[in-house]
Amino acid sequence: MTVQQKIKLGISSCLLGEKVRYDGGHKLDHFLRDTLGPYVEWTPVCPEVACGLPVPREAMHLTGSPDAPRLVTIGTGKDYTARMQQWARGRMRELEKAGLCGFIFKSRSPSCAIQEVMVHDPSGSPCASGSGIFALIFMEHFPLMPVEDEARLADPEKRENFMERILGPLHGLPLPALKYLNSK
Repeated sequence: MTVQQKIKLGISSCLLGEKVRYDGGHKLDHFLRDTLGPYVEWTPVCPEVACGLPVPREAMHLTGSPDAPRLVTIGTGKDYTARMQQWARGRMRELEKAGLCGFIFKSRSPSCAIQEVMVHDPSGSPCASGSGIFALIFMEHFPLMPVEDEARLADPEKRENFMERILGPLHGLPLPALKYLNSK
């Protein structure tokens, strides 16, 4: 595989070490940056910062229904759902032009989780699980694109499956190379 053949993947910015999280921190994933990174041209996205929220910011969670969750701050109850949805729909048009072959999301994020993020009832108690607002819009817009999160990629079988879907058939990466990457 040559440098010119790098695959284009979207990724939650915090996984590359960008300090964009609500608390001003990051969630650097060394496997993604250091092991997979040489084969990838990343398109980093932090939906919360990109839609205009500051760093640091008040923590948020999802409320309501998993099918139509609301993105609400935990302390003050400010609802950012419409703002996030409007930004995300606009960003989809940009991502269409980026030529992405997949996306790696941040697990348990109210904006980026692809699954299993807690949705809370009006009293604040977890009542169900769902997907983050940005991830939900992304998966609806790109229903056939491979998506995964960093927590699921820690499982060797899920990681190998994802890499086969994004690297193997499309770019001719031989299976031994996939096995090598998977062993890291």
